[in-house]
Amino acid sequence: MRRVWVMTTGLILTQAGWAQPTLRPVIRGRQYAVASMKPEATQVAERILRAGGNAFDAAVACQAVLGLVDAPNNGVGSDAVILVWDARAGRAWSLNAEGTAPRLATIEWYRTHQGGKIPVDEGLLSGTVPGVVDAWYLLLERWGTMSFAETLAPAIEMAENGFPLSNRLAAAINNTKKLRKFPTSLRLYFPNGRRWQPGDIFRNPDLARTLRRLVEAEKQAAGQGRKAALRAARDRFYKGDIAREMARFSEENGGLFRYEDFAAYSAKIEDPVFIEYRGYAVYKNPSASQGPAELFALNLLEGYDLKAMRHNSAEYIHTSAEAVKLAMADRDKYLGDQDRIEIPYGGLLSKEYARLRRGLIDPGRASLEYRPGEPERFVPGMKLLERPADYTVAGPEEPEGDTSYLVIVDAQRNVVSFTPSLHTAFGTGVVMGELGFSFNCRGDYFSLVEGHANALEPGKRPRSTLQSTLVARDGRPVMAMGSPGGDDQCLRTMQTFLNIVEFGMNVQQAIEAPRWTTRGFPSSVFPHRMVPGDLGLEERVPETVRRALEARGHRVRVMGPWTLGSNAAVVIDWARGVIEAGTDPRCDAWALAW
Repeated sequence: MRRVWVMTTGLILTQAGWAQPTLRPVIRGRQYAVASMKPEATQVAERILRAGGNAFDAAVACQAVLGLVDAPNNGVGSDAVILVWDARAGRAWSLNAEGTAPRLATIEWYRTHQGGKIPVDEGLLSGTVPGVVDAWYLLLERWGTMSFAETLAPAIEMAENGFPLSNRLAAAINNTKKLRKFPTSLRLYFPNGRRWQPGDIFRNPDLARTLRRLVEAEKQAAGQGRKAALRAARDRFYKGDIAREMARFSEENGGLFRYEDFAAYSAKIEDPVFIEYRGYAVYKNPSASQGPAELFALNLLEGYDLKAMRHNSAEYIHTSAEAVKLAMADRDKYLGDQDRIEIPYGGLLSKEYARLRRGLIDPGRASLEYRPGEPERFVPGMKLLERPADYTVAGPEEPEGDTSYLVIVDAQRNVVSFTPSLHTAFGTGVVMGELGFSFNCRGDYFSLVEGHANALEPGKRPRSTLQSTLVARDGRPVMAMGSPGGDDQCLRTMQTFLNIVEFGMNVQQAIEAPRWTTRGFPSSVFPHRMVPGDLGLEERVPETVRRALEARGHRVRVMGPWTLGSNAAVVIDWARGVIEAGTDPRCDAWALAW
């Protein structure tokens, strides 16, 4: 008889599961756990927690530093999506800090001035309004206990005094051609034509001055109370002299941003969407995010005995990839900025709709088609939404987006799952004058086809690849996870989640397990290329599995053995009072716990 051990979160580990080796250990603590894409940012979050701050305070400090040490992927100019668990209220919230398009940005403008194309990956015409500073404000004002002065102090110190460059960051700066195209970026990143070496000290005094301005505004308004002081810091960025400098620089350099775009901006606190998967409540951000597509896929997969298929068997990978293609087709047709479009979540998240869609999965053959459904039929009284498709199956390879991630659980079991991003390396690549940061280039996700769910409109948020996952059971948080990776983000968090729930892996095993990906759906990046039948497998997936997948019609790409992931995750074991954190050896992610 095979013995099993049952974890108090309800997960099962076989005897073989315990023996499965990992490159990194599970990091365990009783008070708190932190994981982020860089060791320095993780250390700063721990510093805040040790100083008496909570998860929300630590998240602000962590991301501010992450924007320095992981500068290609996030920063002050980022957009962001965040999921939080409010321990006092006993519930989850979504924080939508996606950027908005400038008021001058219209489909007609791009047709007239850009040949009907959105610049991809660089330049101010691909940008959206930064949302992360407003996210800092909402985290501190709604749930935090500390000030901007306290939470931004580590980032100001690092920007002013400098920090040693990691191997990855030195290479990223040296190898990113677009930074060399813009004088302000050249001045910051290549002073006197410098080529960087790992361990060189990098400084960003302009960014330090920008952050100090927020702290100054907060101190000047301190007599009006904590909330008013926090608001003053936030408003200096979006309505004060910083906003005016961003607007002036944009206008002088061919951008469409004007002061009114920043003054009108607001991040939003929203109700998340969720499904129940085998007793787990899986939460996602509802608006301007691809995150719900993972819920669509999980609803499809819940109808299969995945354990019986065995982890990373040809049957399991085939079924999962086919479910993702269907989910992502619905992503393309239905998801976007819910302030501007109607999203039929009543159908998209229903088990009945999933049952119908599941019938489209051929167990013996890979689909090569784009097949969105009609979830409106499962919403009483709702009319069909006529929305055009916008994708191509030809054209050059598109740049892959990337981002950053952090996750924090504190002693009260507040949880923050925070995904900030510049979209691709250094975002627009244009450092905004003497402010020390560049904007995200998320605008290249918009469609220029009128009527599309993600069609460009002034002030609209593009449907982003940004997403993270928060999981609860019996009314308490038990997991949070995320990963950079553009369109692959949902696939990465879904595989981590299933590795834990279905296959009994611990958090580190779940992250390190061999992975798969697909591009068999329209890409988020303009012009939204789809690669029918595509299936990427890490080299550690056995050759026998690859051959079996090819026999089903998948066009298999064999990728490096450790290439598909930048994951971080936490699991909360309530019965033992332990928090477990894992991070991906495929990148520089790091975890700490106490």
